[in-house]
Amino acid sequence: MSEEQKKSLNGARPTTDELRSFVSSGWSPRSTTLPERAEVASYAATRREAISARFPGDRLVIPAGGLKVRSNDCDYVFRPHSAFAHLTGFGGDQEPDAVLVLEPREEGGHDAVLYFRPWGGRDTDEFFSDSRYGEFWVGPRPTLEDIEAEFGITARHIDDFSDAVAKDAGHLVVRVVRDADRDLTATLDEVRSTATEESEESVEAAEQTRVEADDALASALSSLRLVKDEYEIEQMRQAVAATQEGFEAVIAELREALARGRGERWVEGVFGLHARHSGNGIGYESICASGDHATTLHWVKNTGDVLEGDLLLLDAGVEVDSLFTADITRTLPIDGTFTETQRTIYDAVYAAQQAAMQVMRPGVKYSEIHDTAIRVIAEHLHEWGFLPEGVDVEAALDTEHGQQFRRWMVHGTSHHLGLDVHDCAQATREEYKDGVLEAGMILTVEPGLYFKADDQLVPEAFRGTGVRIEDDVLITADGFENLSAGMPRTADDVEAWIARIWGR
Repeated sequence: MSEEQKKSLNGARPTTDELRSFVSSGWSPRSTTLPERAEVASYAATRREAISARFPGDRLVIPAGGLKVRSNDCDYVFRPHSAFAHLTGFGGDQEPDAVLVLEPREEGGHDAVLYFRPWGGRDTDEFFSDSRYGEFWVGPRPTLEDIEAEFGITARHIDDFSDAVAKDAGHLVVRVVRDADRDLTATLDEVRSTATEESEESVEAAEQTRVEADDALASALSSLRLVKDEYEIEQMRQAVAATQEGFEAVIAELREALARGRGERWVEGVFGLHARHSGNGIGYESICASGDHATTLHWVKNTGDVLEGDLLLLDAGVEVDSLFTADITRTLPIDGTFTETQRTIYDAVYAAQQAAMQVMRPGVKYSEIHDTAIRVIAEHLHEWGFLPEGVDVEAALDTEHGQQFRRWMVHGTSHHLGLDVHDCAQATREEYKDGVLEAGMILTVEPGLYFKADDQLVPEAFRGTGVRIEDDVLITADGFENLSAGMPRTADDVEAWIARIWGR
């Protein structure tokens, strides 16, 4: 626990031996029934074996991360680091301050050991006085035996971690996921530095070597998630299904959002309610952007009104309890019907998305998704006369002297999706940006067009209009499957979707 966190803990403490004795007695026995083995346990073990094979003989340290102060003595809701969740199978709110260590065996491979803070018992001060971890405050915690039974990982008390991770640190490579728990990383850096007895001249070089070793681990853990296993794919199906329910709840409330004022907040709240009810919560801050706000790519303030005649760009995803998240965008006419200009823009974006999807299959370069979409976008901009005089489609697509289309579509068309909304972000460029599609990958396809209210290079009817269509796509053995196909995409189908939900 950081010093900042310690200072924030000024809550109740047992003040007398008599109170300690009284508080610790008179409770029903805790159940000794162990949990059943989690479905994810075997998949997580296979993932650990894959990482073990990448780093033979090295000690690998993957922290969950700790609780973070929101303000004073209030913490943010805990979510473990994605690499930790992937290798353990732990979901929402499991387990702050835990650390997974893959300990190398002499005969090869690694033993998985999870260090965490187990249930402290009602006869301990922790039970009553620790507002962060005590059962009296936050509910019962699992025992060592519970974790071993449910996840198939050897479990030990977190108090044993420091000695275990420092053992023989001067004789083997110790790697850590640096961004998971910065306090732990700093401590481990000291341990590694001391263990190697570096000279003054070698300190800087040795530090660089440690960072490079850690970065290699982070990259490997990230690339491990590029291709999803059966469990991950099923979790993504559940996340998409839950997200569709949230979107349809928003559509049902559009007129309420219109009537109440500050409608973007109403939309955000409705989706958040369904996300929290059907999963762990939202997978990222929802973009609930009406009118000109939809032209701000990361509009998460959601403070505006929802107005008659405007479009609502809703970019949102449910993160299920296993922490896999959907990432879907639909652009909805507030009054149920697109205007002629809105439909023109929408149809162009849909054409770009449809074209990009059609190239998605194993062996195709990842970059071709974006290249295909932006060509369609550039063709429409040229047809409308928005590109500068003398700039045709090919000139606009030129990466050295063109790119004028980016005034109206600045972002990429696709990214990997899974435990993180922008999953696998630390994979190497060769594996990600310059890689090829493989069966089991899940990616977004999300072209858009954004015409800001003060853009004098487009007709007035276009101004203040943003459109994005985003779906979550699974690469299959012979093509692709649109996981979010149940959510209408064409302009006609979106209007019919709204009408059906409104009972028209």
